[in-house]
Amino acid sequence: MNVWEENLRLAKAAWLAHSSRVLRKLSMQSSLKDQWVLITGASSGFGAAAAVAFAGQGANVLLGARRMDRLATVAEACRQAGNGQALACSLDVASTPSVEAFVRWVREQTPKLFLLVNNAGGAKGMETVAEGRDEDWEFMLQTNVLGILRMTRACLPLLQGTPGSQIISIGSIASRTAYEGGAAYCAAKAGELQITHALRLELCGTGIRVATLDPGFAETEFSLVRFKGDAVRAQKVYDGMTPLSAQDIAETLVWMATRPAHVCIDELVIKPTDQAAIHKVHRRGPGQRPAGKPF
Repeated sequence: MNVWEENLRLAKAAWLAHSSRVLRKLSMQSSLKDQWVLITGASSGFGAAAAVAFAGQGANVLLGARRMDRLATVAEACRQAGNGQALACSLDVASTPSVEAFVRWVREQTPKLFLLVNNAGGAKGMETVAEGRDEDWEFMLQTNVLGILRMTRACLPLLQGTPGSQIISIGSIASRTAYEGGAAYCAAKAGELQITHALRLELCGTGIRVATLDPGFAETEFSLVRFKGDAVRAQKVYDGMTPLSAQDIAETLVWMATRPAHVCIDELVIKPTDQAAIHKVHRRGPGQRPAGKPF
């Protein structure tokens, strides 16, 4: 071995040793073990999957939703998945008194939060503006917009002073592109996106990270709720293509939350490979999906 090769070997060894130290340091900084994570809308879909995923990382999870029977099942799944605490309490983000009562309960569990996941929300109906219903519009704006404002306002004092603390709100590609029959939902999700933008500016310098995760087609109860229990119509949304799953979103949330404290994933758009845009979806034919998809 000549001198050049020996120097190269030594340099490589030194670089690997340094990289190993850096990775160990980052791992410790970004670890979720024993951190407190609050998830709204945790009784199903993205929220339930995220709860189990964060619990599996050793986090203590605080779960809120209206359906307490389902929430209790999710909390038990979290306890099975991890060694932290998994606690549940009734929460309706469309009600200020409910949000305030829920956060009082949170304060009884912990003085500090590491992560708030604003997941509660949803869509109802696909009528045009001319045919839209007030109750559907109010549901979408209350949960997707005012709910995020209420929860964030109430939780900010718990996030302050926690190194690497973060707010991640679940948005949608509908916040970026409108479509027929989606006026109120697109407006609501655009509201979530702009709330995130404003918070990012308002909290700059506090150390609190602010992010939005905006999925495309994802197969949860979303379409079933939107079409008010019409399972056949809901299933047609995903016919012939492979949508995202709740687990896909949960894994992405964990990745975002475990970046080092100096890294903020401001905005992340995630779509299934079969969906290039809201109106551009590759379909193989009714009822056909690639082999091996676990549903």
